[in-house]
Amino acid sequence: MVPMQRVTTAHPDTDEATYDLLLKGGHVIDPANGRDGVLDVAIVGGVIARVAPAIESSRAGQVVDVSGLYVTPGLIDIHTHVYPHWGVEGPTWQASVIPDAHSFRAGTTTFVDAGTSGAAHFEDFKAKFVDRSRTRVLAFVNIAAGGMGEAEQDPRQFDPRRAAEVAAAFPDVIIGIKTAHYWTRPPWDGVHTPWASVDAAVEAGSRCDKPVMVDFWPRPPERPYADLILEHMRPGDIHTHVFARQFEIVDAKGRVRDYLWRARERGVLFDLGHGGGSFWFRNAIPALRQGWPPDSISTDLHMSSVNAAVLNTLHVAAKCLAMGMPLHEVVYRSTVTPARAIRRPDLGTLAEGAEADVAVLRHVDHPASYIDCGRARFDGRGTLECAMTLRAGQIVWDPTGRSMPPWEHAPAPYWEIPSVQR
Repeated sequence: MVPMQRVTTAHPDTDEATYDLLLKGGHVIDPANGRDGVLDVAIVGGVIARVAPAIESSRAGQVVDVSGLYVTPGLIDIHTHVYPHWGVEGPTWQASVIPDAHSFRAGTTTFVDAGTSGAAHFEDFKAKFVDRSRTRVLAFVNIAAGGMGEAEQDPRQFDPRRAAEVAAAFPDVIIGIKTAHYWTRPPWDGVHTPWASVDAAVEAGSRCDKPVMVDFWPRPPERPYADLILEHMRPGDIHTHVFARQFEIVDAKGRVRDYLWRARERGVLFDLGHGGGSFWFRNAIPALRQGWPPDSISTDLHMSSVNAAVLNTLHVAAKCLAMGMPLHEVVYRSTVTPARAIRRPDLGTLAEGAEADVAVLRHVDHPASYIDCGRARFDGRGTLECAMTLRAGQIVWDPTGRSMPPWEHAPAPYWEIPSVQR
């Protein structure tokens, strides 16, 4: 007997089907629309057609039973690196990943490249990677025209007008400006002033009316962290890597510092941005326990992090779950809040009429251990696994064949033996 959750129902007369695909019996978590319970999700023409209990299976061209699983909007990762190009120092391919190889297996349908490309290379990035990926790829454009690498150390590359112009030229792809890695150790001089990169990025963001993502290294007294989030960043700007080792998130008594609360009150957003060296339990766990979570959960996915503590978007989300964040909130901070941060409220939702980006997840509540970037371990509870991913209504990840028939009952084309052309 075929297990019920594996059954796929196909109706040969598709002209009578109201829906193309019906996800049946899953526990829907859709924070954008206040849904949290067992519901069916119907899809037609690549968009969400209906979310309701007990939708008739006879109305769908294909039915996939997802009972016992969670159905959520496709996850959104707003800090990744997916553009390999030859920069001033050499190839950045070593730092970038191919989107489709890492997104769908983790229930993720949207990647945001965090400033790998600057204005000088953005058209190349779009043509070769954005336009050719099944994953939706959006981008922060680097304030340094030459993009990530040596150009980020040269204030002559910081051109707010040029960055704003390229953002305006590609409004469907570029969702903001990025500043990163600037002058972390050498002495200041007449060219390399403390706030050159941050202030240029904020000016560019103001020119194009888009948020700025800041990757920052504090250097007090000239460049303290509190000044960044209380004075230089605007409401809606995003500080990524918030739990990195260089930030004094908690004081000597383990209390979240007052300037973090004040910055959040003024509208600054805080992104997890795990990366290969930017997530430490000694910051994250005390903050979460005091009710100070990151606004968005992201990976800073690149070749140095994908095989280290990050793995993928879902693994970082599960790490938050294991640290005590409720599952509903994990989904919220992996869908709704990143969509708001990049000003794309059409994403991260299962609203009727929204593009059908869907993750089908399995939550296993058992002891689980995770590591941080300082090679320390946390023993918590819970893992998340991706059973299926849909992008624009198409099944793009289904490793166990949940949407497929048993081989013995495969349709006629399966049994055809191709002729050899000579």
